[in-house]
Amino acid sequence: QDELDWERWVMKFREYRHLWRTQGVLPMLRRLLHDFNLPQVLITRSDGERVLTNLLHLAELLQQAATELDGEQALIRHLSEHLAAGGQAAEEQILRLESDEQLVKVVTIHKSKGLEYPLVFLPFVCSTKPVDGKRLPLAWHDSERQAQLTLTPNAEQIALADDERLAEDLRLLYVALTRARHACWLGVADLKRGTSKESLLHRSALGYLLGGGAPLENSAALEQWLAALSDGAPAIRYEVVPEADSACFTATRNTAELVSQRQPRRRAAENWWIASYSALHIGEDVLALDSSQAQQLLDDERADPLVLSEALPGGSDIHRFPRGPNPGTFLHGLLEWAGREGFTLVREQPHLLEKTVAQRCNRRGWTGWINTLSHWLGQLIETPMPLAPDSPPVVLGELHHYQIEMEFWFASHRVDVASLDRLVGQYTHGGESRAAAKPAQLNGMFKGFIDLAFEHDGRYYVTDYKSNWLGAEDSAYSDQAMEKAILGHRYDLQYVLYLLALHRQLRARLPDYDYDQHVGGAVFMFLRGARSSSRGVYFVKPPRELIEQLDALFRGNCQPQQQDLFGEQP
Repeated sequence: QDELDWERWVMKFREYRHLWRTQGVLPMLRRLLHDFNLPQVLITRSDGERVLTNLLHLAELLQQAATELDGEQALIRHLSEHLAAGGQAAEEQILRLESDEQLVKVVTIHKSKGLEYPLVFLPFVCSTKPVDGKRLPLAWHDSERQAQLTLTPNAEQIALADDERLAEDLRLLYVALTRARHACWLGVADLKRGTSKESLLHRSALGYLLGGGAPLENSAALEQWLAALSDGAPAIRYEVVPEADSACFTATRNTAELVSQRQPRRRAAENWWIASYSALHIGEDVLALDSSQAQQLLDDERADPLVLSEALPGGSDIHRFPRGPNPGTFLHGLLEWAGREGFTLVREQPHLLEKTVAQRCNRRGWTGWINTLSHWLGQLIETPMPLAPDSPPVVLGELHHYQIEMEFWFASHRVDVASLDRLVGQYTHGGESRAAAKPAQLNGMFKGFIDLAFEHDGRYYVTDYKSNWLGAEDSAYSDQAMEKAILGHRYDLQYVLYLLALHRQLRARLPDYDYDQHVGGAVFMFLRGARSSSRGVYFVKPPRELIEQLDALFRGNCQPQQQDLFGEQP
């Protein structure tokens, strides 16, 4: 209820969005975890370390996926798809079990440089790979420290290269031995190659230090080397590794008794779900998609009788641009990109528009459409779009206050879809008949994505992009044809619900809010009709009475207060 506190939170999340766009999703998520003190909160839970590690791992996976995806919405859809898919995850995406603080870290000596560990184990410190001249080309430095390379090494060159290998191994041994804070264990053994009886220990860095470069006469002599090393050095001790036995590790069991479970006093079944416009059942169509683009595309294509599965190689007419989910995604994506870049900026820098269209077309093999789509998008941004008779036309390229892909959520309390449908049919389009929505009940949350919400001349509008193909000529995009498409697809249900979301938002944010004064209406942009006399724009504003009745319907004011599962008041 605190408006100032609300504004602070809004600004905070705007900072997160800016950080995401400028530095990436991983820095944004780390900042969010820090700002909300999640590490401190989670660490108090029994599974806190696991949850925090999983969150950090998830952030890393999102950062990795972001390098292959185009924009924030694509990454959100990627995450939603993986959450919805469930099942057996790829091994890379299995979340880590615990944090690394109390676990054994297995690292290379190279990666341990500059780090310190309480205890260090070097089980393979005696392993070595002497230079034998078989791996070519052979590299070494001559007496003047000049780098040399050969494909036919002789014995002297092999010896020089092996000396350099030993020097590097000695440096790495120094690094390894100086990483421990308290103690360091070394595994020492007389190593031989294959079936050879000749010891290789003296050619390793540790063996070189123990024997001064002299070969080990036999395995028993190794104990003399170690005894000489520990003599007079109380901090050094050597022990013979005990023989392995058959004992197995047995984990301790938690024998604490569980508290008795609470018994429910009513049925747990609750018809609570998250719905959207695309989840409504219209005629024979059943849609249940949550992502914004999937919602838009199936809205556009669900009654299209002619849908092409493959794009034509090119064309000079936007009416011939292919239909279907992929082309529809493409057109929506161009408008979304222009909005995120800034309609004004794209209008003022046509080379930026042409470059982006070319890149996206080339990526899909649609090179022949580059000029057509560049001209189409530029025209769409500059074309005045007619609104209400008492409002001046609006030009996308002149908009300054707008939001792309605006997501909304609001509660729905046992909303009868049939009642919703009757109200919309009664108050819109002169009561003209249309396909009825199938009876259902919305109970839970209602969500949606508005392609474009903008303010113009003191009024607020919702805009939806439609890639529907209405005909092969500009004249096919008349007001009557667009209205027929709207009623045929039941977009009337869509725009009244979007306007209801806008109405609730403005009522909460504007102190002197009035629907008639501040709400402009709904704008449908039929993207293929930009050259027609209608500009492919269909404008509609339902009466206040409809929006207020829908608001009351979704509030469910007459519903009795519910008890929770255990018979208590929420």
